[in-house]
Amino acid sequence: MTACAHCGTEVGAASSGGDEFCCRGCRAAFSLIRGMGLGQYYNRRSLDPAQRPLRPDEDVGPIDYAPHSRLGEDGLATVHLMVEGMHCAACVWLIESLLARQPAVVAARLNMTTRRLVVRWRPDGNEANAILAPVIGIGYRLQPYDPSRLGHESERVEKELLRAMAVAGFAAGNVMLFSVSIWAGESGSMDWVTRSLFHWISALIALPAVVYCIRPFARSAFTALRAGRSNMDVPITIGVTLASAMSLWETIRGGPHAYFDAAVSLLFFLLIGRYLDSRARGRARSSAEHLLSLGATTVTVLEDDGTRRLLPPEQVGLGMTVLAATGERIGVDGTVTAGESEIDSSLITGETVPAAVAPGARVFAGTLNLAAPLRLRVTAVGESTLLAEIVRMMELAEQGRARYIALADRVARYYAPVVHVMGLATFLGWEIFTDTPWQVALLYAVSVLIITCPCALALAVPVVQVVASGRLLRQGILVKSATAQERLANVDWIVFDKTGTLTVGRPDLLEGDWTGADLRLAASIAAASKHPVARALVRAMPDVPVADGVQEVPGCGLVLGSIRLGNRKWLGLPDEQAAAPGPELFLARPEGPAVRFAFADQPRSDAAEVVALLRRKGYHIALLSGDRSASVAVVADHLGIDDWQAGCSPSDKCARLEEWAARGHKVLMIGDGLNDAPALAMAHVSMSPSSAVDISQTAADVVFQGHRLAPVAEALAVARKAGSLVMQNFILALGYNLFTIPMAVAGMVTPLIAAISMSTSSVIVITNALRLSRGRIW
Repeated sequence: MTACAHCGTEVGAASSGGDEFCCRGCRAAFSLIRGMGLGQYYNRRSLDPAQRPLRPDEDVGPIDYAPHSRLGEDGLATVHLMVEGMHCAACVWLIESLLARQPAVVAARLNMTTRRLVVRWRPDGNEANAILAPVIGIGYRLQPYDPSRLGHESERVEKELLRAMAVAGFAAGNVMLFSVSIWAGESGSMDWVTRSLFHWISALIALPAVVYCIRPFARSAFTALRAGRSNMDVPITIGVTLASAMSLWETIRGGPHAYFDAAVSLLFFLLIGRYLDSRARGRARSSAEHLLSLGATTVTVLEDDGTRRLLPPEQVGLGMTVLAATGERIGVDGTVTAGESEIDSSLITGETVPAAVAPGARVFAGTLNLAAPLRLRVTAVGESTLLAEIVRMMELAEQGRARYIALADRVARYYAPVVHVMGLATFLGWEIFTDTPWQVALLYAVSVLIITCPCALALAVPVVQVVASGRLLRQGILVKSATAQERLANVDWIVFDKTGTLTVGRPDLLEGDWTGADLRLAASIAAASKHPVARALVRAMPDVPVADGVQEVPGCGLVLGSIRLGNRKWLGLPDEQAAAPGPELFLARPEGPAVRFAFADQPRSDAAEVVALLRRKGYHIALLSGDRSASVAVVADHLGIDDWQAGCSPSDKCARLEEWAARGHKVLMIGDGLNDAPALAMAHVSMSPSSAVDISQTAADVVFQGHRLAPVAEALAVARKAGSLVMQNFILALGYNLFTIPMAVAGMVTPLIAAISMSTSSVIVITNALRLSRGRIW
């Protein structure tokens, strides 16, 4: 028996014709890799295990990506994968570029936050393994997309960075003690023997720390260089390595210039920036995976002979009859064939009042059956359900947002090659055109690399984000996306949902013509029901006892003997009184007219004040709601919002956002329902209250707590100030380089002074960012 040369699968007896393959895809992938000059990548052992492609002799078997690809209705094959080993926006650009160069690939998108890679290609003669081979060949590891594995991978990376940061901080503090002593002895109070001893002690502390702590940067730099590209980690790795090597050489020869403190301090500051960036990105996760869990329920199928069978939703066939028990979340789209109940569709429509359903009514996957069992005829399952359509809309919006690249990484893409050329030119210039020894010329080149290492540039964005996030967190505002603050600062339009966003999200009893006795009787009957409107009656009189003998009629109301409490239609009341925008209940007794109780979803206590403040600050305010026109008009009029639209479906909201975006507006979407989730994902930036459903909180970039709307104004004010501070930090960082680089090239700066200057620039950037932590902004 012999093994496939690509994946290691047994393929039968060996032949004398060379390499054996188990399939055409493995042959194509192997040929492509070997054609790239990477045919030996299976045997390389220099890469870190987290980045190195799997070898056939490892415990975990090689991955065949073909079973994980799906053929769409458009004839294109699609595969969803998770990329391990990526560190910055340059990695995103590199991977997408490698895939886009292949003629068969139609689209390749990589989300930097979730590390989700989506590749679509024409499948004619093109296997998934061959399509993905270039990415695997340069050291990235691809796995079938698994959200739980994504969380574990992020946790592993953050723990590695935290450990490296702790080691670098410990080493920097101890080495600095010896360095300060050496600096103090420069006046002649310290002889060369003592200085040499301190250098050796510093080397024993610093070198193991450098070897351990440089790994996150060295792996990224090595991957970029092997692909013929550069990123921010390349000058960092070169500068730290040369500074450490030069310091060791100077220590061995008893020279005065050893800069172990500069190498370790540089790593410490850079690891802080990398860790903060990882934490910020790690809080954002793809919301589509959370949304799919709403449909991941077992469905009870009723057979023709009356027996019941439990099936996953994807195995249910069209036309089957399924049973939706009371309190059960429906897993398919269908039409009611028997039974009357009420459906909580707030996840779909955002409406808090349950909708009554009867035979012939349509229900959707993800909704909750509240009152009585229902029999449904299945009309859509899996990818054809309304829930799946919302997922696709969200994925499309998230993939569009994944193209966002932080300004620091965009600058660094062109900045890193300039640094390398400048360092090399400094060394060659001093070596060729002067009589300077090569050791001194190399020292000048190291000074250039250290002084130009983009430490302050790398900290410019994360440190402001962390300070701003800390201020917001103290006020109950959680910033989940690494780029949310930048996008909030550019907002000019603000779009609110109504129910649960501008309003408190629950019906409350309004004043009316009823008496205290009427309310007490109605509340005692309503206490026997879990209906949201009935609970509103109970809240109005919480101490009332529950009446005995109450019967509930699903979709109609409650009965206590000859007394009924229910809706207008059930009680046979005329429609001319149905002018109320909100829900209503009627108490009907044998004697006297029916007593009407009206309810409304009240605006948040400070909604009018916040909306007025935002308008004064120049924002355009709009309201998009899936609720009825009458109730939306009342809220819009009360808050002074002129631009509003009622009866909006999820696709309607997305269409309006797309229309405004096409006109050049930067839209902030604020919502809380499942119907808002696609719009939250599509908007330029999004916010959600903590009372929102899980999926909306996941789709939103910012989540705020409490019953007030003031956090919206605070988040916008902090974002504007943070954006200003970020630009100031960039000016400080780049201005520092423009001032110090000529001095370093001219040999006027030693690596010691370069390290101090580099650290000082970082401290200045951090100090500037700390101005955001206190004081009133608006």
